[in-house]
Amino acid sequence: MVIGNWGGQALPLCSAPFPATQAFFSMTDAPDTPDTIQEPRCWSDGRWTAQVINNEDDDGWAVSMTLKGEAEPALVGPWTMGRDKKNPKPLDVSAFHTLVKTASEVVRRHEQQLHAQLNKSVHITTADGQRLRVALAIVPDEEGATATLSAQDELGEEVARASAPPTFKLTPASAAAWAEDGFQRVR
Repeated sequence: MVIGNWGGQALPLCSAPFPATQAFFSMTDAPDTPDTIQEPRCWSDGRWTAQVINNEDDDGWAVSMTLKGEAEPALVGPWTMGRDKKNPKPLDVSAFHTLVKTASEVVRRHEQQLHAQLNKSVHITTADGQRLRVALAIVPDEEGATATLSAQDELGEEVARASAPPTFKLTPASAAAWAEDGFQRVR
């Protein structure tokens, strides 16, 4: 099974776990699910998989962090050489937890950026003095994205909702024009 690729190199799912020793695991680190893998070059907690791979760009090593179900790694970064300056340093509990934290942060930032791209809002004051928050929400879809404009008053009550093209540019001027038009569907 392949968990993704990096630089054209397929990242295989790690091989079977190597035998655990008490010195290797603490009570909280012991594998308790069949998805747990703890090998020198591959660790998985069933959700995240860290895979140490050969860095084709130079003589070093890299580590990829792949979230279960994803085709591509969320994070790929350099990995430390071992003492022999030839092989990679083995993964361990603390390195894996640090990598999980870093990869989770990368995924979270990506989701925040995507949300910001798809959801915008501006504040306007209508001709009659009403303050409104106008929001554009775009829903991406392989068949074709859709978008919705909505207006809320100062109390957060929705006063209007209409569909809009996903290419609609929300600005204070376009929001004011939509309100002056009686909140009609934007074409």
